[in-house]
Amino acid sequence: MRCKILHECKGRIRVHIMQRDMTLEQADILEYYLRAKPFVTSVKVYDRTGDAAVCYSGSRSDVIKALARFSYDDENAKALVPEHTSRELDREFEDKLIGSVVMRGLRRLLLPEPVRFALSVINAAGFVKEALASLSKGKLEVAVLDAAAVTVSLIRKDQKTASSVMFMLGIGELLEDWTRKKSVGELASVMSLGVDKVWLHGSDGDVLVPVGDIREGDEVVVRTGSMIPLDSIVVSGDAEINQSSLTGESLPVHKSQGSYVYAGTVVEDGSIVIRVDKTEGSGKYDRIVRMIEESEKLKSAAESRASTLADKLVPYCLGGTVLTYLLTRNVTKAVSILMVDFSCALKLAMPIAVITAMRECSTKGMTVKGGKFLEAVAEADTIVFDKTGTLTYSQPRVARVVPFGGNDENEVLRLAACLEEHYPHSIANAVVEEARLRGLDHEERHTAVEYVVAHGISSRIDGKKAVIGSYHFVFEDEGCRIPENEQKRFDELPSDYSHLFLAVGGELAAVICIEDPLRSEAAEVISALRELGINRVVMMTGDSKKNARSVAAAVGVDDFHYEVLPEDKAAFIKAEHQSGRKVVMIGDGVNDSPALSEADAGIAISSGAAIAREIADITISAEDLYCLLTLRRISTELMKRIDRNYRTIISFNSMLMVLGAAGVITPTVSALLHNSSTIATALMSMRNYLDDTDRG
Repeated sequence: MRCKILHECKGRIRVHIMQRDMTLEQADILEYYLRAKPFVTSVKVYDRTGDAAVCYSGSRSDVIKALARFSYDDENAKALVPEHTSRELDREFEDKLIGSVVMRGLRRLLLPEPVRFALSVINAAGFVKEALASLSKGKLEVAVLDAAAVTVSLIRKDQKTASSVMFMLGIGELLEDWTRKKSVGELASVMSLGVDKVWLHGSDGDVLVPVGDIREGDEVVVRTGSMIPLDSIVVSGDAEINQSSLTGESLPVHKSQGSYVYAGTVVEDGSIVIRVDKTEGSGKYDRIVRMIEESEKLKSAAESRASTLADKLVPYCLGGTVLTYLLTRNVTKAVSILMVDFSCALKLAMPIAVITAMRECSTKGMTVKGGKFLEAVAEADTIVFDKTGTLTYSQPRVARVVPFGGNDENEVLRLAACLEEHYPHSIANAVVEEARLRGLDHEERHTAVEYVVAHGISSRIDGKKAVIGSYHFVFEDEGCRIPENEQKRFDELPSDYSHLFLAVGGELAAVICIEDPLRSEAAEVISALRELGINRVVMMTGDSKKNARSVAAAVGVDDFHYEVLPEDKAAFIKAEHQSGRKVVMIGDGVNDSPALSEADAGIAISSGAAIAREIADITISAEDLYCLLTLRRISTELMKRIDRNYRTIISFNSMLMVLGAAGVITPTVSALLHNSSTIATALMSMRNYLDDTDRG
């Protein structure tokens, strides 16, 4: 690509792209192409002028070479651009704003007074209609204040004031709409389904492939605990689908042949083969935006209080207007009060503060489903941790494979991997990874697999029942036995590891010893959480007492519970609630789902089961637990900002009402200051909560 250097200084260069016009799409492709370069620290592409301002570290020649190699037709560059960017939204509102200002100027310059008055009456009809609709519902809302101010001005034949008021109200509404949509758009753009690979169904068996390789018409297998990757039609099988993220339904929905299933929903139970109807990305952004805008979860208690107060203050504004007129007999002073309302700022700034917090969490590796849960994190005094994949690393390792009954070590590992590969749990992943490292291919020899929550997997191989899972599941529930003369070997199994038991035909075939390394940052994070106000930290695990005690001592929790079932975790949290505590639960597996649902805020580890991520209110990165500290800090700062916004809005608008009643400001100035303060508060609410140096 040809370009001309317009200006440069150390670490920054501004170039002009040598082409006649630059489209919005081209500007996005160039901007995201440059953003992806490791030596580029920031970049801004101006489509109107065809310029690009690039800040970089390292060599200037790297930037020049990157620009020289760039092409709008490069598919790799196009792939870097998100499904939706803010450029089109910004241009839309920019054009509307400029158009409004230009049209107002032209009307004042070219149209005679009678025509301008007639146009003002016509425009006022929209305000009056909205006010009447509000009154017909028995509500006194902001629309009534606006209509009253405009109508009084027109009755007094004060066209200039009426026109100015309507213009300011229109500009304010336009900017408020832009601020809201931009905040929602930025949040939606960083949210994703998090599905990397899927099981492609074919005549030769199922193959694990990247989701990006899937095309319309392909068939995909989705089993218990996994997420539907794409909008599809069920070809075969039956499943219970959790659709709460899209529909808000609390109960799973049964899906069978011919049913339609949606990307982002989760199979709670069953197994289905689906035929892809829409490829990746289709409709996903719009669904996320709809979820953000419509979900009641978006509102925290603080937001709800602000919204309720805003509506309650409208009658007082009207009362102040009437009282001012009765005392002063000055219509201008009374109308100045009408121009001020608390509702706009309260109802705009509070949700934007929450959306900004959600967006910032997303940029730091966390997905939050609503302000309600950020408020819960800010107020929490108790945190409950699952152990495996949470306090320990999400990638446990196979330390040893101990075969029984004369079985070959590699063969039993191959079989275990064949069974475990269908379920995205940290221990299952460890078994599959060990088989991969040993170069063991595992063609499927089994029939359909059944996942028993918190216990294990059951299937049939060569006509024999095969089970893999916990001691309780294999020996007590399934009644499997240890081969003759091998009890001593079984008793001598190393106790330093977690054990996964594999049995075929009712007889133990192998014990897989799982090394569950502790997260290096776990103790530091728990200590820091206490400094941030958490006064009770509990660990709950299905593991043995010995392993649980060892981990609990190492990380410094206040209490621990071992060999617990999913219902035990949920019951514990319920008991904590009855004691008056605010509880946050952190887990990663299917067995953590009931507890995640019961907690005030359920937090899932991103590398865990899809059903856990679906049920959880917050999902954090699996890289480390420092995200929890960032989450707590952002949540605390959010509540401070909401409180600060509340005080600022009430005090500033009260001051405007006093100035209006005193005749210090006119209705037009009152509207200008009110709308300006509303936008300013909203823009301030869009600022990040933490410095970039904060870890998370």
